[in-house]
Amino acid sequence: MQNKKSFLDYCNKRIERLISQMTLKEKVSQLWSNSCAIKRLKIPPMIWGGECLHGLVHTGIATQFPMPLNLASTFDPLLIKKIGDAIATEARAKHHSPEWQGKNGPIVGLNFWSPNINILRDPRWGRSQETWGEDPFLTGLMASYFVKGLQGDHPFYLKVAACAKHFAVHSGPERLRTKFDAKVSKKDLWETYLPAFKTLVDAKVESVMATYNRVNGEPCPTNVTLLKDILRKQWNFEGHVVADGGALSAAYMHHKRFKTPLQTAVAAIKAGCDLSNDGYNIYENLIEAVQKKIIPEELINESLKRVLLTRFKLGIFDPPKKNPYTKIPSSVIRCKKHLSLAKKAAVESIVLLKNNGILPISPKFKIIGVTGPVAADAEILLGNYYRGVSPHLYTILEGIVSAAPKGTVIKYLPGSYSAFPNLYPSGWHIGMIERSELAIVVVGFTPLMEGEQGECIGSKLGGDRESINLPDHQAEFIRELKNKGKPIILLVSGGSPVAIGEFHKFVDAVLWLGYPGEQGGLAAGEILFGKSILSGRLPVTFPFSDKDLPDFSSYSMKGRTYRFMKKEPLYPFGFGLSYSKFLYIDANLSKKIIRKGESIKVEVTLKNIGRYDAFEVVQLYIKDEKTSVKNPPLFSLKSFKRVKIKKGKSKKIFFKITPEMMSIINESGKLVLEPGWFTLFIGGSLPSKRSEELGASKPLKLRFCVKE
Repeated sequence: MQNKKSFLDYCNKRIERLISQMTLKEKVSQLWSNSCAIKRLKIPPMIWGGECLHGLVHTGIATQFPMPLNLASTFDPLLIKKIGDAIATEARAKHHSPEWQGKNGPIVGLNFWSPNINILRDPRWGRSQETWGEDPFLTGLMASYFVKGLQGDHPFYLKVAACAKHFAVHSGPERLRTKFDAKVSKKDLWETYLPAFKTLVDAKVESVMATYNRVNGEPCPTNVTLLKDILRKQWNFEGHVVADGGALSAAYMHHKRFKTPLQTAVAAIKAGCDLSNDGYNIYENLIEAVQKKIIPEELINESLKRVLLTRFKLGIFDPPKKNPYTKIPSSVIRCKKHLSLAKKAAVESIVLLKNNGILPISPKFKIIGVTGPVAADAEILLGNYYRGVSPHLYTILEGIVSAAPKGTVIKYLPGSYSAFPNLYPSGWHIGMIERSELAIVVVGFTPLMEGEQGECIGSKLGGDRESINLPDHQAEFIRELKNKGKPIILLVSGGSPVAIGEFHKFVDAVLWLGYPGEQGGLAAGEILFGKSILSGRLPVTFPFSDKDLPDFSSYSMKGRTYRFMKKEPLYPFGFGLSYSKFLYIDANLSKKIIRKGESIKVEVTLKNIGRYDAFEVVQLYIKDEKTSVKNPPLFSLKSFKRVKIKKGKSKKIFFKITPEMMSIINESGKLVLEPGWFTLFIGGSLPSKRSEELGASKPLKLRFCVKE
């Protein structure tokens, strides 16, 4: 075949022939996530539900990368693409290798329900760790590179099929996810909740998952506005749509939107939901619907075409020799290249939030006490969706021991449980710190305390957090350590912001670990002892306390995320320190006054004035100074570049500001560009007083005017 169009035309002709030979019952059998084989037509069975948020799950040994929120903190799209490619490579190896075959064929499928691109609206949501943060632009960009890595760059075949989930307004409360109605304004819908999905559709993501909850009264799998009007008609999405697990049953059992499974199935297929994903095939009711002429059979054919096309793109119906991905050997699974990539991702994802000069740790510290409830806990490496496993997980304790200079004595006692108070005083544990010269304290949340409903067995709220504060007993343990007068380096785990303002004031250094993957301990050890240089930036705002959070059940963006939160944060979005220091020297605009429709070029000079060669994440924010739109964003991230600069050297950075970047969403959900003055901020963090108080470089500020 000469090009992709001719390949797709060829596939569609084959699909038409297949469908013409299928009975109605056979057609419907393929519209379920557990599609059965049709032997007479040589159609193999298909299990659609793989997961690979940060590595393969349910599949045995596989490389486990940091959780997506960590990956977002790298601000490194090219790295994310490599990670997506590594995951797809391991999936293909398992799918085709003889040793990974089960009784009914490959143990590992080629269709994956990743990535999760819901916006981290509220840090109490247990699945925040699965997201790419709170910013729609950052989420869309980073996740699109993940999709590109997963799906590959072959002109015809997909390496694996990716899925954008959960479409479209979904971020807790977790216990109510099959009952909840997310009521959202048009402005918030188009400004916050939809942009990342549009970005992935533009990146040719193969599928979209309709989620459990209602949006403005209508369950997502039957939501004509979302699935037909927006996804298909406005965005021209050509892939298939799958309902989330149990979402169709929830539409009539919990939402009470329909009285029967038949009504639900009819509404879903009419809305454009192609695959059912319940414990049984609810779409079997479509057979009756066709027989009673409630719907035409052609409606089933249209969904079946989209579902079968995904299988053809994966090469399932072609001889293996035609598809280069079938030749990937099983030796790639957890190979040195992938482990190195996992460590690189962990290094880039850990964020330095405070450093009074104690880091990197000086060789003068000969006796170091490591303590804290999660210092030796492998759970904090893996986060949610980790049922793919690794034979060697490097805990933070192991990483510290590995990286410590020869002659350094590392002592360890946990000091505190993670989820509940000690049953006996921790005097011995405190005494160990008294006899040390330096304390490294590892605290925070584990995936047993926050996560997805059903998987998270340590949460009273079905996966969500009751509070963003550290558990009281962990906080008390840190206070006890403070009284011993030793320098303290605080490492914090968890899948979303943790309120540690009290401790920021008196500890000597703070690092956010998130859930850093199987190599996370090695990465942390190298960072602590200066063998690797930090560059991570927060993809989410850290509030000071629970009091700064709006009602969890409200989907209004008022007071949420850096774009609409007027309260001072503990740690701002985009913030993160380095062991080096950068100075933003000069910035110039190609024009200061432009007409609507014109673009502007920006040139920035950046100098590394610190002691280390290091990376800086240069962030560009735009603020519309005066707009007719109510509740406009305070700032909006529009671009960023991750650059490496040697110590003492300077580098010029270039940006292009397009009309779309200057535009804003109005109350009707429309993108408009209003004439007037705009302020442009370029720096290493969100442009705020708090960022500079914490040690971020002072940003450069430029103004330009747009005229009619």
